[in-house]
Amino acid sequence: MSETIYPSRRSSVFGRGGMVASSQPLATAAGLEILAKGGNAADAAVAAAAALNVTEPTSTGLGGDMFALFYDAAAGQVSALNGSGRAPAALTLDLVQKTVGAGLVPAQGRPQGSPLQELSPYHPYTATVPGACAGWCDLLARHGTLDLSAILAPAIRLADEGFPVAPVTSHFWRRGAERQLKESMNGVEMTIDGRGPNPGEIFRNPGLARTLAKVAEGGKQAFYEGEIAEAIVSTLREAGGCMTAADLAAHTSTWDEPISTTYGGLRLWECPPNGQGIAALIALNLLEGFDLPPDPLSADRLHLEIEAMRLAFADTRWYVADPNYQPCEGSEPLQGYAWLLSKSYAAERRKLLDPKKAAINQQRGSPVAGSDTVYFCVVDKWGNACSFINSNYMGFGTGIVPKGWGFTLQNRGHNFSLDPEHPNALAPGKRPYHTIIPAMITRDQRIENREQGNGELFSIHHSLFSAFGVMGGFMQPQGHLQVFLALSQGLDPQSALDMPRFCISDGTARGEVSLEEGLPAETIAELTRRGHTVQVVSGWERALFGRGQVILRNPETGILTGGSDPRADGCAMALS
Repeated sequence: MSETIYPSRRSSVFGRGGMVASSQPLATAAGLEILAKGGNAADAAVAAAAALNVTEPTSTGLGGDMFALFYDAAAGQVSALNGSGRAPAALTLDLVQKTVGAGLVPAQGRPQGSPLQELSPYHPYTATVPGACAGWCDLLARHGTLDLSAILAPAIRLADEGFPVAPVTSHFWRRGAERQLKESMNGVEMTIDGRGPNPGEIFRNPGLARTLAKVAEGGKQAFYEGEIAEAIVSTLREAGGCMTAADLAAHTSTWDEPISTTYGGLRLWECPPNGQGIAALIALNLLEGFDLPPDPLSADRLHLEIEAMRLAFADTRWYVADPNYQPCEGSEPLQGYAWLLSKSYAAERRKLLDPKKAAINQQRGSPVAGSDTVYFCVVDKWGNACSFINSNYMGFGTGIVPKGWGFTLQNRGHNFSLDPEHPNALAPGKRPYHTIIPAMITRDQRIENREQGNGELFSIHHSLFSAFGVMGGFMQPQGHLQVFLALSQGLDPQSALDMPRFCISDGTARGEVSLEEGLPAETIAELTRRGHTVQVVSGWERALFGRGQVILRNPETGILTGGSDPRADGCAMALS
């Protein structure tokens, strides 16, 4: 579809020399600058990630985590990078209960003296080891072509010289300054005289410029050892945390085999657990057994999508955790999750889905709280692609700033369960259940192996269809499902992103469904009649529905088509 049928009135962007789509125009420009210098998708992705740390610290930064999917055009293969950090070695359930839980008045009517169920969102114990810096460097080590100093130069320039703050970012920056930075250790470094910057106001971050310059010169070692690491440890200790220099020095990223499923001739790729991308795949498998109505905003269609996501969340919120600690079944992590993605399992679960009636099932838990995250994607002129996501978790994360270094530390540890029987229970050195998930779509091509003597007659070549993603905590797999279905139906990237969304909200006993303004009134009324408890969300609160980016590639012409979410400040831009 070429017409812009939803409210943003934007057109999709076309190009063939490479494309970047992100939530900040200046970050998109940083990625394009690297592509113009001959860099590839990995080089441009790290340049954009660093520039986003500068221009959107309300969501992302070196103090957070990252995940990426990389498509190697020459090999026709997708690989997954897990750049998430782990809990400090000293952080045990016993320590939390003794130092935090004692004497607190429990929430939700629990009796005095009962065990604490979760950490407060910004407690220093929620700061897991930052994985982003190692992830950036490890992505470049495997797939990059340019020097790190050249790749980080645009971000260093932005941080040093300053930049005008974008409107949506300004809104969340001002809110974060009041809610997080005002009370956090050294949080004032991320403000202008204690407040967030206004739209168009220049913000300079010399501390972050210094951090990025150190990394540009010394690589990831400059972050996890030396001055920066010392500042992280000393600041957290002063705030009441327990992270040590050994925790930082021991951090590693991991390259994993991505997980995928097929639907309508396309293959959707996600990173494996500890992330929640598997939820989108489970939901797609469930929907494969239905003849979906063509109207994406009809009650019949949305009801099926909502119910499929409910069932997917019921599984993933219980079974998905750090696979190195507790695979849900079998002896190997990937074997353990394979049954959740099997078509036979989907066929059994599909019997629970009533096409005409809401059947709320939260026996295995409900989605976790929302988050602030950046997602972006890059495709280069050679057809390589990088789908990349980076996050502090909740806004500025803990809001704690290592003194003088210009970035905040994440609060991803808030996602741990404090129930010792839960698969996602807090443990030393463990990665928490992760909400941030990049995605990628390919078409499978069967290639005859004429010259290979490995006994295989055919191999599968995956042809790139799209790099895409939707940030936003528990919204992410829901966004992946909705955008994937729109793209598979033939919508162009911008229309697929402009389309109003649903979101199964957290923390509501009746499984409330948030519906975005712009959905037809008759759809809302019919969903209510079928048993869904709904609320219509508008204005700034539309951030609940996430912010996505999409780049499509035509395999015959190499032409790229991109779109950027109207719920953010960003854009897609291309080289000719």
